[in-house]
Amino acid sequence: MNSEASVLQVSQVQIGDLVQARGREWIVLAKPTDTLLRVRPLSGSEEDAVLLAPKLEREKVRPATFSLPTPQQLDSQDAARLLADALRLSLRRGAGPFRSAAHLGVEPRAYQLVPMLMAMRLDVKRLLIADDVGIGKTIEAGMILREMLDRGEVDSFTVLCPPHLVDQWVAELAEKFDIDAVAVTSARARALEQGIALGDTIFGVHPFTVVSLDYIKADSRRESFAQACPAMVIVDEAHACVGGSERGIQQRFSLLERLAEDAGRHMLLLTATPHSGNQDAYARLLSLLHPDLAGGPDSPDPNAVERYRRRLAQHFVQRRRPDIADKWGEARAFAKAMKADAPYTLTGDFQAFQEDVLEYCLGVATRADGERARRLAFWGTLALMRCVGSSPAAAVSALRNRLGGMAEEAALEPVLFDADEGQLADNDVEPATAPDSEEAAELKTLITRAENLAARFGEDPKLRELVRQVKVLIEKGARPVIFCRFITTAEALGEALRAQFKKQTVEVVTGRLTPEERRERVEALADFPDRILVATDCLSEGINLQSLFSAVVHYDLNWNPTRHQQRDGRVDRFGQQAEQVFSIMMFGANSIIDGAVIKVITEKMRRIEKETGVVVPIPEDSASVSSALMQAMLLDPNRSRRQIQFDFGDADQQLEIRWKDAEETARKSQTRYAQGALKPEEVLPEWQRMRDLLGAQTEVERFTRRALARVETPMGEKGRNWRVRYEDLPLQLAEKLKARGLTGTRTISFADHPAPDVAHVGRTHPLVATLAETMAEGALDPGGVEGKATLGRAGAWRTRAVQTLTTVLLLRLRFKLKTSGRRTLLAEEATAIAFGPDAFAHGPEALALLEPQATGDLAEHIIPRQVEQALSRLPQYQAAIAAHAQERAAALREDHDRVRAATRGEGVTTEVEAVLPADVIGIYVLVPEAN
Repeated sequence: MNSEASVLQVSQVQIGDLVQARGREWIVLAKPTDTLLRVRPLSGSEEDAVLLAPKLEREKVRPATFSLPTPQQLDSQDAARLLADALRLSLRRGAGPFRSAAHLGVEPRAYQLVPMLMAMRLDVKRLLIADDVGIGKTIEAGMILREMLDRGEVDSFTVLCPPHLVDQWVAELAEKFDIDAVAVTSARARALEQGIALGDTIFGVHPFTVVSLDYIKADSRRESFAQACPAMVIVDEAHACVGGSERGIQQRFSLLERLAEDAGRHMLLLTATPHSGNQDAYARLLSLLHPDLAGGPDSPDPNAVERYRRRLAQHFVQRRRPDIADKWGEARAFAKAMKADAPYTLTGDFQAFQEDVLEYCLGVATRADGERARRLAFWGTLALMRCVGSSPAAAVSALRNRLGGMAEEAALEPVLFDADEGQLADNDVEPATAPDSEEAAELKTLITRAENLAARFGEDPKLRELVRQVKVLIEKGARPVIFCRFITTAEALGEALRAQFKKQTVEVVTGRLTPEERRERVEALADFPDRILVATDCLSEGINLQSLFSAVVHYDLNWNPTRHQQRDGRVDRFGQQAEQVFSIMMFGANSIIDGAVIKVITEKMRRIEKETGVVVPIPEDSASVSSALMQAMLLDPNRSRRQIQFDFGDADQQLEIRWKDAEETARKSQTRYAQGALKPEEVLPEWQRMRDLLGAQTEVERFTRRALARVETPMGEKGRNWRVRYEDLPLQLAEKLKARGLTGTRTISFADHPAPDVAHVGRTHPLVATLAETMAEGALDPGGVEGKATLGRAGAWRTRAVQTLTTVLLLRLRFKLKTSGRRTLLAEEATAIAFGPDAFAHGPEALALLEPQATGDLAEHIIPRQVEQALSRLPQYQAAIAAHAQERAAALREDHDRVRAATRGEGVTTEVEAVLPADVIGIYVLVPEAN
């Protein structure tokens, strides 16, 4: 690069200009203030961008021009093709209407573009994204966020989520959206605050944060956070912030309500269960989008209802799995769900023990005096019976805990009914269940019997059925996750399964582990193809398991239908590579407790789901649920003991009414509030353009194969797939990829739907991105790259691809983009232009001339002469290069305006200006082969 002598005034610097500072050349990306420049090294990547304060630089900031290739930078045809692909694949500031496309580490499906296009319609982005579990709400929200960052609409953001999801969000943002966010939790906040200047905050110092709702909701933090909160907020599991009367939920809603007061704040609310049957909670959720949505239509008049529906449709998107498969033609986006029941029959001591524990519990309930004591006795009975039904080990723990003293309703209710308030790790411990002093002797007898059964766990009919089911799943090629309700059950299962399945690696994850330890244990299983995971519900949210497992076994029945859905959703979700996923629900065919749950909860949930397509939560009236469960247990036809009479009133009928109310609410949600959002025909063309921008499968595979061969680490074939040995790569490349978690030998595929345990490698996969960035840098700054990763920028060869002497110029075009009312942004595009004696070609047609294999080499002394002569002709080509750049600017303007018109209507235009002269990255002379 060449630096001009004059000193550049800061006011003269424009986006896209080249400047020299600190002994190297830079591209100006932005001007954050009148005194600062954000710049990227001319030969570097986005990660190398820095802020310059020109007035404070020791050496003056000067204008610079891009250096042309020289005859001393010669290389082969393979290097020319590599450089052309590397330049295109390494650019992260795409010029197309979807600015975020080049940053995405996941290839989105067409339906996942809908929320982003809806957001583009709104000046203030406030959306409720309520797609089914596993459809990809995180991806949809992340795409909106990445697009807003790349358009310069926001500079900072925060994600608010339950504590167990914090690390998941940090990982997803880094892996899929190239965003490094800081986790803010109770355990980490103090360390983050150290060293912050007085008067500043974590959120002032760290622009990208993922914050635990339970940390930030506190009264002492809420107001200060609201004042420092970024202009962009994503709220995950938003339903857990609006329903219920518990103080914690009220604090969460107070926080969100305070944030929503800023009418200019962007807010994305994510939940798979927007309507839990509580109309007030639903209204509070909608009020965060817009005050007019909180109370429903102004009147029952059809016009008022339609106006309300249209308003809601601007802010609310909800799709079910069938919608995706049928309307969007995405049947292959999800595996085929294979659901089955696995009943078992209790026998002998195991059956007698469950009967005797129930007799004991009913005796306690009989002695209870007063309504509160009776209710607590019923809850204690159900909680204890739930532990007994789980496993002998859980029974031992629960009975021992019962000796420890009273348990309050507040402690029993969330454990009993699988309450979902983002505290799953705290609820997998067997509860104490409120004994009195008269029970001690009877309890000790039951504990002894439970200990005996735990010692004979191998004889347990429930365990035997599990072993049978796991064997069948393994024979089908599936890898199972076994979900239990309690820690002791999970630990006992882990030990039993290790003894049964010697060839499998069996891991156990429970609430005893920290979130980081859970993640580490799960990720470590990737190295063991034959694997089984046993987990409590601490994993039913927070860690996606679709890349490692393809089956879920519900060892313990869920009492909350949405929790059952969440368990399945860890495996049956977007990104699952298996063609089939299995869900096995185990229950005791003659179990008193399982029979009651199936009658009161499971059968009704299944009927509603079949008829409406919606999984509804358990009714919130826990008293009627517990009474109905107790009534069902006492009336179980399998009970041979004496019937103890309790007056439950019309508990079963009352609960039936509540289930019907939930069903009716689900139906209304599908009709009154249903909206089509955007139709497939409006989205699919833009999605296809995005795919083309990201790079087609054949182009990515071609580049990766050639690049690995260049650094002498070729891929090995494995059937239809490839194997990459990361440890054999040159040290510099190996270390970069190790930092991204890529080590050892891995099987990869470039196809859209690879087999399980085969990694899909696309344009932004770390392997491709690192190779592309390294190769591009190796051409522009050879001193910064080791070995054969360096590429020359010039060459000449004989070919039958042309009939006359042809010069191909590899170009980097720079553009300034400016949308009405928005900042000026830099965009880049890699292309080529080919010149013959009388005509020229550009774009894909010019790049294609580099592909046909050379028919022969030129003499060594002729190649530099041909390059010198081509360089001497460059002045003649400048007018055509400039015209091509301006034509591309006009085409890009049309692309931007078309998308903006589709999302917001007319009147919003995008200015696209070519920055000239274009950068000539490479120059290649094609000599026609004589016939």
